[in-house]
Amino acid sequence: MEPPSPGPAAAAVVLAGGSGTRLGAERNKVYLPLRGRPVLAWSLATFTGMPEVGAVVLVVRAADRPLADRILAEHAPGVEVVVGGSTRQASELAGLRHLAGRIEGGAIDAVLVHDAARPLAGRELAAAVLAAARATGGAVPGLWRDDLAAAGPDGSGLAGPSPEGLVAVQTPQGFRAAPLLAAYEEAARCGFVGTDTASCMERFAPDVPIGWVPGDERNIKITYAHDLLVAEHAAPDRVS
Repeated sequence: MEPPSPGPAAAAVVLAGGSGTRLGAERNKVYLPLRGRPVLAWSLATFTGMPEVGAVVLVVRAADRPLADRILAEHAPGVEVVVGGSTRQASELAGLRHLAGRIEGGAIDAVLVHDAARPLAGRELAAAVLAAARATGGAVPGLWRDDLAAAGPDGSGLAGPSPEGLVAVQTPQGFRAAPLLAAYEEAARCGFVGTDTASCMERFAPDVPIGWVPGDERNIKITYAHDLLVAEHAAPDRVS
């Protein structure tokens, strides 16, 4: 990884606890090939090449640990690995607890949380999210959506156009480290399971403003088989 900048550094927590069920694969989708490298290698390269990021933590399923270790040895030496939990929330907490000593000691001032299934986020987007999070407390990348409609109460019909100003949220999502860790510990005590990092912060750190930066249309999430085909066409020729 690039040497961190002087002073407190950021950290990245990359979540790789999913599966290949909806994609129709026999293994976790982040270990499938994309332009000759595993999807996971692309996702990690976003952060290992950023001088602002001093630590990258990969959160994996216990069953995937041997495969993850092999990929890291070849593509991303220096990345730290922890085993996550049964939910996204638990996996995020595992990554944050791994960093807790450095957060509490002031060595890490902000954390970027990213889905490993988004291999094309890119460093420019990650840097924009990080800068906004450091400035205001929290930030997420998003894309304006004008193609949505509101469903009726019973779900069988439409109730009209959706509210204006809707944004499709992506990752990485960034937050100042100390409030993020405190919010996740409180969520664990309350048994809360959120949909993403921002939802936990909205619930347990309501005083932390969450801004948004323009997302990237190439920052797709690999969920179905056709997503991998789209990523093949959108990806650059190599990991920079």
